[in-house]
Amino acid sequence: MHFSLLSLFLFFALAAAVPAALAPRDHTPQVKESVAAPNGWTRLGRAPSDRSIRLRIALFQQDFAGLETQLYEISDPEHRRYGAHMSKEDVEKYVAPHPASLALVDEWLVAHGVHESSLGRSPAKDWEYYSWQHTDGDILVRATSYSLPQYLHDTIELIQPTTIFARGKGMAPILYPEDNEPLTPATPLANSHIDASCATRITLSCIMRLYNAVGYKPRATKKNAIGITGFLEQYANQRDLTSFYRQQLPAAVHSTFNTVSVYGGKNNQSLWVAGEEANLDTQFGFGVAYPTPGTFWSTPGSPGSFDPDAHTVVDTNEPYLDWLDYILDSKHIPQTISTSYGDDEQTVPFTYASRVCKRFAELGCRGVSLLFASGDAGVGDGDPDPVTQQCFTNDGKNTKRFIPQFPSSCPYVTSVGGTMSIPEVSANFSGGGFSNYFSRPAYQNKAVGQYLRKLPHGTYEGLFNRAGRGLPDVSAQARKFQIFWRGGPISIGGTSAATPVVAGIVALLNDARLAAGRPPLGFLNPLIYKRGAHAFNDVVAGNNPGCGTPGFNATKDWDPGKRILYANR
Repeated sequence: MHFSLLSLFLFFALAAAVPAALAPRDHTPQVKESVAAPNGWTRLGRAPSDRSIRLRIALFQQDFAGLETQLYEISDPEHRRYGAHMSKEDVEKYVAPHPASLALVDEWLVAHGVHESSLGRSPAKDWEYYSWQHTDGDILVRATSYSLPQYLHDTIELIQPTTIFARGKGMAPILYPEDNEPLTPATPLANSHIDASCATRITLSCIMRLYNAVGYKPRATKKNAIGITGFLEQYANQRDLTSFYRQQLPAAVHSTFNTVSVYGGKNNQSLWVAGEEANLDTQFGFGVAYPTPGTFWSTPGSPGSFDPDAHTVVDTNEPYLDWLDYILDSKHIPQTISTSYGDDEQTVPFTYASRVCKRFAELGCRGVSLLFASGDAGVGDGDPDPVTQQCFTNDGKNTKRFIPQFPSSCPYVTSVGGTMSIPEVSANFSGGGFSNYFSRPAYQNKAVGQYLRKLPHGTYEGLFNRAGRGLPDVSAQARKFQIFWRGGPISIGGTSAATPVVAGIVALLNDARLAAGRPPLGFLNPLIYKRGAHAFNDVVAGNNPGCGTPGFNATKDWDPGKRILYANR
């Protein structure tokens, strides 16, 4: 196939297997990866020849299995190496490319006129791209397959964005204009120390009381930090944050956060472009952890809204690798990071999902706790309306299937679901289920195995992967959060409300550990599944409908509608 873009921007991922000895090359292209266009996409025609896509070449990692072993040992509270997190340099030893691998790829690029000094200006001529339009109007420039010479197949793991049709979305689409609507029919509050107003609206005070954080004063603010990721041109507004603090946390009124631009990302402070997602994440994430220093990363790109006829010459809808490249190159990284974005797992090619997931593992090895929202469509396909959910596979067979969310389905991150009401029940929109890409990790075997054995025989047969990684891992309040957006108060919710809350609590736990001379928690899941029964409350009511089904019911211990909630003790 032939690639007709004028400019090619190439980035080498650090990691590769040793290639075979150099020999005469057969440069005949062979299909490296092929996908079916996801449901809802229509091919418009060949992409304009003057369009540019910044492509990233990922080389096979040299010893990810060794890195994974390191991750599980230092994250296991019962292992002698628990908390012995790795340095940037130590991690890179496992994923550094072999010089011969780079030489092999360089040779291929030079053969196509792409020299190191001219990357971004010469064509590679290996792929064919078309413009594709989604039913809601979004346009991407993508290919359903790409080819490489056969001798490169065992050296190059993937090249993206090529076959990735994921549009990306924030997990905060749920607005509640009727502020007086109770979270549940009148139910007496289970805990007398929780204000009655928390039955109708969630504030910082409600969160701190629900999860037993009242009165804790962070002491390790020179060592500890919390970070919030911003994608899709979502901007966190300082004026709105000040208004939020003035109403809910007066002590923080004069505080701010550090904004970091990733590859030119902006944080426009006009009130009229403030993002409800970014405001929700920063107001509650930084508010719960205050005065822990906060960082907001703004990564550019507007997934799903690239206009091939606009003046913009680069299709930039692949934010995760951009952000990961930036953050992994940093010496100092916040110990807790919250992300409220994701997409239907099946719209992300497995090779891409696998590579991104491995990079999350690198962060875990460095002592970082990563929290991702599990989604807002129950077991469905990202459409919050259960009636219009399609829930069909993208393999051309259109098989009915539950649709988990990525990156929340990655086993090296902590997936956060949502609860509602007091006493808490599983939120009916909370994303949960089982990954179709990633097998169940060992730390889940006991909890998930017990759940599956209790599930009535034949329940949702064929609709989910019984051997897959289960999600979410934890849950927290996710409805009727009171925030400020574009100068005024609004009520909002979703698992993206729960995620920064959990991140804030984790940041406080890290503060306590660092103040006591201990290492931060790092990758949380082995600790959660081994010690969760001693530190969490179990949510045993509710379900997460989707795909024309009631979804999974909450029950004792782990289930796919929620996990266990941070305890108020």
